[in-house]
Amino acid sequence: MTTTDPLPNLVSADRRSIKQKLTVATGLSGLSLDAMASVSYGPEAVVLVLAAAGSAGLGFTVPVTIAIAVLLAFLVASYRQLIAAFPQGGGAYAVAKARLGHRAGLTAAASLVVDYILNVAVSIAAGVAALTSAVPELLPYTTWICIGILAGVTVLNLYGISYSARAFMLPTVIFVLSIATVIVAGLLRSEPLTIAQGDAIAANTTTVGVLLLLKAFSSGCAALTGVEAIANAVPSFRNPVRTAQRTEVTLGVLLGTMLLGLAVLIEKFDIHPVEGSTVLSQLAEASLGSGIPFYVVQFATVVLLALAANTSFGGLPTLLRLLADDDCLPHRFAARSPREVYRFGVLTLAVFAAILLVGAGGSMNALVPLFAIGVFVGFTLAQFGLVRHWRAIRSPGWRLRTALNGFGGVLTAVAAVVTASMKFTEGAWLIVVALPLLVLMMERVRMDYRRGDDLRRRGTTPPQPTSQDTVVIVPVSEVSELSREALGAAISMGRNLVAVHVCGEGDSARAFAKAWDAWHPDVALVMLEGPDHSVGRTIADWIRRRYTDHRVVVVIGALDPLAAWQRVLPGRRGTDLDRILTRETDAVVCHVRLRRQSVPKLPGEALLHDCGDKVAAPVEDPALGERAPEPR
Repeated sequence: MTTTDPLPNLVSADRRSIKQKLTVATGLSGLSLDAMASVSYGPEAVVLVLAAAGSAGLGFTVPVTIAIAVLLAFLVASYRQLIAAFPQGGGAYAVAKARLGHRAGLTAAASLVVDYILNVAVSIAAGVAALTSAVPELLPYTTWICIGILAGVTVLNLYGISYSARAFMLPTVIFVLSIATVIVAGLLRSEPLTIAQGDAIAANTTTVGVLLLLKAFSSGCAALTGVEAIANAVPSFRNPVRTAQRTEVTLGVLLGTMLLGLAVLIEKFDIHPVEGSTVLSQLAEASLGSGIPFYVVQFATVVLLALAANTSFGGLPTLLRLLADDDCLPHRFAARSPREVYRFGVLTLAVFAAILLVGAGGSMNALVPLFAIGVFVGFTLAQFGLVRHWRAIRSPGWRLRTALNGFGGVLTAVAAVVTASMKFTEGAWLIVVALPLLVLMMERVRMDYRRGDDLRRRGTTPPQPTSQDTVVIVPVSEVSELSREALGAAISMGRNLVAVHVCGEGDSARAFAKAWDAWHPDVALVMLEGPDHSVGRTIADWIRRRYTDHRVVVVIGALDPLAAWQRVLPGRRGTDLDRILTRETDAVVCHVRLRRQSVPKLPGEALLHDCGDKVAAPVEDPALGERAPEPR
């Protein structure tokens, strides 16, 4: 007899589990694509605003970018603290829920929802903008290309096809190296190799003032999106806290360096907004020329932005699942498909991103002003939540941490207010309205679930179930194989069985009674008079009058459609009957499906169908009513 030592298997399993965890490199490629990709539209957002003041305004590109980099430094330092304080992950939602209350948690969740949706729309629009800058002939088809990419990403996620962090590493490395090459080559050149051709975007020339600089700052803050993603997935790292903190710092250094380097080149080459050409493409063309390196930069940008959009499809459905588990969203958002995909979350994200893309005409510049508001709301709640956290636990160094997070919270709150006010008339009002509406919607869903728990007396031991008189009712519209199937199912449920037929306008009660007697199914028949368009309400009214102290079970027979499109065909009386009985009575409704297949003829079937044909015209039946006494 031989025995196996389980220890090697456990060690092997532990090693496999460790290998699946994220390192600094894979964490950057798997969780930081949103932030990396923002360098393709953040500097452009600054340039578009400052260009209103001409060359004098563009001369403030570097100072504005430095201000953004300072805010980035505070965010990175604050999120390092958050990673240590909440190593279980969850980011702003977890902090706000734990330290600021349930409603603050919902506000943070709403801001994340808006952020995820806008990330998909902005990333796809920015990627298509990079593509059309390289291939201007595609510019008239911008919206269609955006919708096509969105549809492709959605289908892949619905089928559960996802990319691991290692698969993201190559395009991430190529993109970072491409941007670094543009910056280094541009700094080494005394003048641009080529100048982008196109019409400059017209703007009303203004003077450089505080409001213009604030507007440029608020626009450029879109480049800070994605900084929070690492804190949302701390448990996914090896040595979670330490590795996640290192990844956060590395992201801050890379993002800040790229933003400052591109800003310096913008001033050096005097880059202006040009119709049909992004600022990044102009910088690449000025630094590298219009040859192969230029196209490498453009297509690397397209690929990274597409992958950045894909990360939202992994983040938002998971967040919606957490909210559904907390009863703040319908529980169907927590349901997974056989491919382990939260389909309702994926489809919700795709629908709202498509609405934004179509509404903005696929324009990146029209979407970017909406981007930063929701992000900064989440940033602010996370910072103030950490302030409450440090004051509550009072660990060593808590005063310094409180000061850091408090000052960071003030900065992000000011940035949120500035962004909302500066961009309010440019579409930011949508976000200002959407955030409280999302919170109210989630609160309403939560209240409804709480009421349901109270009605079910959830968490308490109910009394013992007792027996109750039950009647099984089968609505029959004709003598047919479908009626036979429904009655057969009803007979197996109980002995107190009643068939109900509603005679509408133009129907002959006498013809139906004759066909029923010829069939003689040995089931009590009740015939009711009512309008043909309200069979369900006629039966519901009769049930409420007749069976006040019985448990009622209604068995409805229906012909099973072969294809989904056949569900819209007329004759769906069973669906209407189900809806009315469920809404207006306490009856238990059951469905019996008759498959569309060849059914052998029963003896006397032709005779039954002939019975109705022998009635020349509908006549008023004075005996309309119960055909047989109901069994007890």
